[in-house]
Amino acid sequence: MSTSTTDRRAPAEAAVRGERSRGTAPAPLPQTWREQRDRVTAGGFLAPAVLLVALFLLAPFVWTVYRSFFSDTRTAPFSWFDNYTLFASDPALTRSIQNTLMWVVGTVVLPFVLGLAIAVMTNAGRFSRLARLSVVLPYALSGSAVAVVWNFMLTTDGAVNQVLTGLGLDSVAQGWLLTWPGNTVVMIFANAWQATGVAVILFLVGLQSIPPETLEAGALDGAGSWQRFRHIVLPQLRPVSIIVIGMSLVNGLKSFDLIWVLTQGGPGRATETLAVSMYNETFLELRPSAGAAIAVVLTVIVLAASWLYLRRQLDVKGG
Repeated sequence: MSTSTTDRRAPAEAAVRGERSRGTAPAPLPQTWREQRDRVTAGGFLAPAVLLVALFLLAPFVWTVYRSFFSDTRTAPFSWFDNYTLFASDPALTRSIQNTLMWVVGTVVLPFVLGLAIAVMTNAGRFSRLARLSVVLPYALSGSAVAVVWNFMLTTDGAVNQVLTGLGLDSVAQGWLLTWPGNTVVMIFANAWQATGVAVILFLVGLQSIPPETLEAGALDGAGSWQRFRHIVLPQLRPVSIIVIGMSLVNGLKSFDLIWVLTQGGPGRATETLAVSMYNETFLELRPSAGAAIAVVLTVIVLAASWLYLRRQLDVKGG
């Protein structure tokens, strides 16, 4: 009985397999429709953000580029690249480029070195929390507040000169904000005093994520403290280092508030960076086209420096 039943099912199963092999089975259309619906839904959620970015970032930048090719005089409205030639002919802009390069180097090197050193020294210790708090606290202040504090210290009759005079070091006391390049250097140190806090936080996160077994293995292999730091700790801090240097690079290129409150770009225009020169040309000298050209150059420098740095770091990491 079972044999006859099996014989009857075999032709039916063979027929079904034959229909499937000939492609008569319907395609799963509902899955394709679901994917299209998900894409439309995702696009609908992204549309407001894309619209806001285009409205408040891309459109002003396009207008700034367009405005940089026009003169500020009515006799010759379209000036081609005349505003960009000011970088070679205007001594104030030449000095501004020099100051910007100094700010980039200072704001990258000092927060990185100080932040890493403080993070390593306070990662484990009796008074580590108090030390970290004293370093991180300035980061919570605005750039203007930091400038007010350092202005109290660096003026001719400020706290620094009074302390030096009290110690009998009258010859060292000077007008810290009056001569170049010393005024730019002390402002870079003031910026590092504030910016080191975030570097300390990031490096502490990186240090606490390092497995202690790797350090113990290095110690068992006979590696000293410096060798463990160089060959075990630093390689594992590479992702954090990329973030710290990238943030410092961008912040150094667009520094404005600290410089403006301390010196307003002076004396004369000796301490201007490109960001300060952009503001000065646009709103004080009433030359918006020259200010637009400076803004375009600054934007290109920031994007190019960030792209080159991140590309190099990611290529090395991927390799």
